[in-house]
Amino acid sequence: MSIRWRLTAWYSSILAIVLVIFGVAIYGLVYYSTYSELKSSVQQEALRIQQQLKVTINGDFFGGTEPNLDFNLDRRLDDTEVYVQIYNYTSGVLKTSANLQGIRLPVPSTPKGAYASKGFKKVSEKGNSFLIYYQPLILEDNNQVVGLLQVAQLTNSQDRLLQRLENVLVYGSLVALFAAATSGLFLARKSMSPLVKVIEGANQIQSGDDLSVRIEYEGPPDEIGQLIATVNKMLGRTEVFYKELEDAYAAQRRFVADASHELRTPLTTLRGNVDFLEKLWTAHPEERPDMDEQTIRKLSLEAIEDMADEGKRMSRLVGDMLSLARADTGQTFEKRPTALQPLVTEVARRAQFLERSADWIVGDFSFLNGIYLEGNKDYLQQMLFIFIDNAFKYTPEGNVRLDAILYQGQVGLRISDTGIGMDKDEVPHIFERFYRADESRGVTEGIGLGLSIAKWIIDEHHGSVEVVTRRGEGTTFVIWLPVSFSAPLE
Repeated sequence: MSIRWRLTAWYSSILAIVLVIFGVAIYGLVYYSTYSELKSSVQQEALRIQQQLKVTINGDFFGGTEPNLDFNLDRRLDDTEVYVQIYNYTSGVLKTSANLQGIRLPVPSTPKGAYASKGFKKVSEKGNSFLIYYQPLILEDNNQVVGLLQVAQLTNSQDRLLQRLENVLVYGSLVALFAAATSGLFLARKSMSPLVKVIEGANQIQSGDDLSVRIEYEGPPDEIGQLIATVNKMLGRTEVFYKELEDAYAAQRRFVADASHELRTPLTTLRGNVDFLEKLWTAHPEERPDMDEQTIRKLSLEAIEDMADEGKRMSRLVGDMLSLARADTGQTFEKRPTALQPLVTEVARRAQFLERSADWIVGDFSFLNGIYLEGNKDYLQQMLFIFIDNAFKYTPEGNVRLDAILYQGQVGLRISDTGIGMDKDEVPHIFERFYRADESRGVTEGIGLGLSIAKWIIDEHHGSVEVVTRRGEGTTFVIWLPVSFSAPLE
């Protein structure tokens, strides 16, 4: 059963109970007020008639014979509103008022029955409804019941009134209950229609790939409105998360494809050199090429050197991939206050021994004395070497320069070159994995992971990188890092 039907059943049941209680209370109140007034008037009339009765005794009571009692009533019993009947148990005589017109009210057969019937009774005779008050007539001498006084009044009009009231209450309650259930079902369906939209939207999202679906709602900001707003927010966050997940999967696929591409070349070289050495040294002397031992040894050494170079290249690739894998899993490194001047000076000294064809120019770092930043020395040096080595690779002639600047609590480590530079549309991609700015991959050495690792190190130090470049004129990288504190100058 749906929520709409359950809600309708619940409040219809509650309404039915309330209507029954209300109807019974109204009917009881009307019944009591109607018959209480009627009973009071009948009882008062019975008392007045009883006071007017005269009893005469004929016969020898003490001689053992039963007394013959006669009841004489001074007033005429022809009142059109009150019906009187007197029964004499000693003589069996029944006297009735003229307005009864042949109707006999029920009389108990014995005096004891008359005594037990004292009070009000409602009877129906010949299609007429009477409210009868039974009053036994008792001799004061011996408390003997000798007769029965019955005073009645028609209640046809009262019964019709109560019957109409009962019909109004019953049928009115049924009509009200039906109307309330019908309108309640309509209102419940209207109130639940936004929830139906929620279900339809969820099913649409479940059955399709469109996460941009939102649930339209123009009603008041009630509970349902708040629910729909929450669901829409949840769908928005799910859409963003799904897009990020798709981007991550796409990046992962590109990463695997590029890694496979980069590994294929050294593996192919290794496989070729191994096959060459195997044929060179294990083949039958008659099948060997016409070479002397010195030539064979020279070729073997060259193949081994190629294999060693490719092995180093694969080791660097695997090491870089492990660094990026640690970055992807959210791993970080320990940071502590690090003096900036010794770090940059050490990097500048060691950078001059890197393979290069450009001039190496180092700026003045004396103003960095006493300046510290919260970082990891090893990773900061690795980051600087990546930028410097990258500048050497893309600067076949000219110069590469390293200097530093201070600005608003940050230190900027600047690496500039006069190399081949880049186009502006390439700048957003240079920190992507396996991306290299030269149009033909493989022209420059490297696998395109260095800048990705450098960007991760910068992000972990809460820094940023600024790139200024122009095709044919060179590139400048400025790594901005927040200064932790400054110690007194020595």
